[in-house]
Amino acid sequence: MNITKTEKSRIEEVDFNNLTFGSVFTDHMFFCDYKNGAWQEPQIVPYGPISIDPSAKVFHYGQAVFEGMKAFKDDAGSTWLFRPEENWERINKSSERLAMPAFPKEFFFKGLETLLNLDNDWIKAGDGNALYIRPFVIATQPGVSASPSDQYRFMIICAPAQAYYSGEVSVLFAEKYSRAADGGVGFAKAAGNYASQFYPTNLAKERGYQQIVWTDANSHEYLEEAGTMNVFFRIGDTLLTAPTSDRILDGVTRKSIIQLAKDAGITVDVRPVKVSEIVAASKSGELKEIFGAGTAAVIVPFKSFGHQEKDYELPAQEDSYAARFKKALKDIQYNRATDPHGWRYEVK
Repeated sequence: MNITKTEKSRIEEVDFNNLTFGSVFTDHMFFCDYKNGAWQEPQIVPYGPISIDPSAKVFHYGQAVFEGMKAFKDDAGSTWLFRPEENWERINKSSERLAMPAFPKEFFFKGLETLLNLDNDWIKAGDGNALYIRPFVIATQPGVSASPSDQYRFMIICAPAQAYYSGEVSVLFAEKYSRAADGGVGFAKAAGNYASQFYPTNLAKERGYQQIVWTDANSHEYLEEAGTMNVFFRIGDTLLTAPTSDRILDGVTRKSIIQLAKDAGITVDVRPVKVSEIVAASKSGELKEIFGAGTAAVIVPFKSFGHQEKDYELPAQEDSYAARFKKALKDIQYNRATDPHGWRYEVK
């Protein structure tokens, strides 16, 4: 691996107590180019702009996928990742769906660990502090012919982070717009999936909601994802969430919550969840919680949801599942608790 270190760190310019998510980046970045049918020598260079041809296929045909990960520092100064192999597997699954080449596991982990060691001072200890890690792949071949690129760039950039959402969150159940359709790319972390969400989300924000809970494209009868997160419902003491499919992302936080719930003896029902079922449960008082789950946000409880011009408030819970699972996850991530499933990965 070719490493070029920065001449002067920018870390002293950063106010770590007042971070806007994803807007400040560490001193270095990783990249590796694909050409002539093979991945070339990986490199780490100072963070900065890249030069790319205006006709690069990423701009014209949207061949771009990404991942979201976090690094955590415990009180002893050790750095930990959370289930990183899942992210490596998923970015390759996303790449395959967009006709992009898989990235080698050895390059992924060596590049990631080298980068984190170089920028270790940017990873702050303390509850809520983390380093958000963004691996991504873009098509770089020049030319506007409508065909897959034969050149790509894999990159990793990192941003110090605190809480993604602050305050209470109200959501709107989608009735017109859709996030994904059968046979599409909803299961992949494709850049275009997120671009298509922005317009309907802006419309929801104009009505006072922070996010949308997406419904199925065919009938809008079934609840699927919440904004950029997977979504969970608690009816009584049972936890509900939709099954993964070619429309729903197989979230790392999602599958971790399901396992933690099972470990705690909580009934987990993974099945299609009807809008009408959740509305009825809210009216009867059986609906206790709705929360979103994802890498950036971890777990976000919702205070209310809107459907067909009516808002439904969620009751406050003294011992909420959202708070319980968030604490359990963070205790594992920050090396404060045992890790029975081997989810922690130490960066050495």
